[in-house]
Amino acid sequence: MPALDIARRLILDRLGPLPAEDVSLMDANGRVLAEDVRAPFDMPRWDNSAMDGFALRAADTGPGALLPIARTIAAGDLAGSGLAVGHAIRILTGAPMPPGADTVVPFEEVVEADGAIRLAGTAEPGNHVRSRGGDLREGAIGLPAGRLVGPPEIAVLASFGRTTAAVHRRPRVAILSTGNELLAPGTPLTPSAIYDSNGPMLAAATARAGGIPVALGAAADDHEMLRTLLVEGLRADILITSAGVSTGERDLVRETLAELGAEEVFYQVAIQPGRPFACAFAGATCVLSLPGNPVAAMLTFEVLVRPAIRRLVGVTPAEVAPARARLAEPVQPRPDRVTLQRVTIQRDADGLVATSSGRQATGFLTTLANASAVAFIPSGPSRLPAGTIVDIAFLRHEDAMGEGQ
Repeated sequence: MPALDIARRLILDRLGPLPAEDVSLMDANGRVLAEDVRAPFDMPRWDNSAMDGFALRAADTGPGALLPIARTIAAGDLAGSGLAVGHAIRILTGAPMPPGADTVVPFEEVVEADGAIRLAGTAEPGNHVRSRGGDLREGAIGLPAGRLVGPPEIAVLASFGRTTAAVHRRPRVAILSTGNELLAPGTPLTPSAIYDSNGPMLAAATARAGGIPVALGAAADDHEMLRTLLVEGLRADILITSAGVSTGERDLVRETLAELGAEEVFYQVAIQPGRPFACAFAGATCVLSLPGNPVAAMLTFEVLVRPAIRRLVGVTPAEVAPARARLAEPVQPRPDRVTLQRVTIQRDADGLVATSSGRQATGFLTTLANASAVAFIPSGPSRLPAGTIVDIAFLRHEDAMGEGQ
């Protein structure tokens, strides 16, 4: 029964980014670049003005200098002929610098009258000028492979004239719930049945992590039905199952996967909740078997499945310290495994504070819905007092405050 970090490494060490595909810029949003993107030309393409003002020679400036205005250049115009000595050219932001001009004086720093400007002082060469290639030189890497694409990256791609980008393919993630008691939401509820919440929950979590969920529904505790659905699921990049991985007589998932040639990597993880978790590989397909309890299924998805999906889409998490928070109340750890405690996170003057989101029994879904993070309570014999610093992982990734995944 490996520790959590070892179990995660055993999964990730056998996975790598999926092959590249070309997609439109909008479809690249949230995806990971599969190749370096190089500048097709200098950026900017020419020296241009960073201000509305007057282009002139720094050598012609000085207190009281009077310079006739030769003409106007706006963004989108050609630079035209060179600047005559002792003259100025009205220039607008983004317009190309005319030959001979080496500085720009903003409008508000001159007095304009009778077709000329009078300067208040001396200007330095390069003032308010964006130099050709100042951002990127032709052929330089503008965006490296492995970069997660967001609005700024799309702006860079568009500025290169690109309409597509090569990104890693999103993994197809098959999701199968198991159990005789499960009904699809929307069907009539019978006295001995419950609605399947794991399937929709894990599909939503998969999509949020960057995968493409493939819903297989729920399999009864029947060997042939389970085998048929597992065969279908093994066509995906990842197959997620929930329930059926303990040691009861109706827990058929591991046995059936073995019949189908899946090689088990480990069974059980030293965490609570979520100990009955299994990992296997059937060819290139990663099979991750989660507990049936919805709380345990969601927590094990976050700490073990989500990293696997992110690895396939091309994200390599930075080797940085995890987020940390202070416990708002004392906690009794388990002696032999890490406890995954559902918490809410607040920030005070001293950093992040983790407060229990409610009763921690695994049957309480509302405690999970109210949580914004999971706190990793290390194993040990002694009660941890309030104020103890522990690692946390955000469940709501928009709240991660720089999580970077």
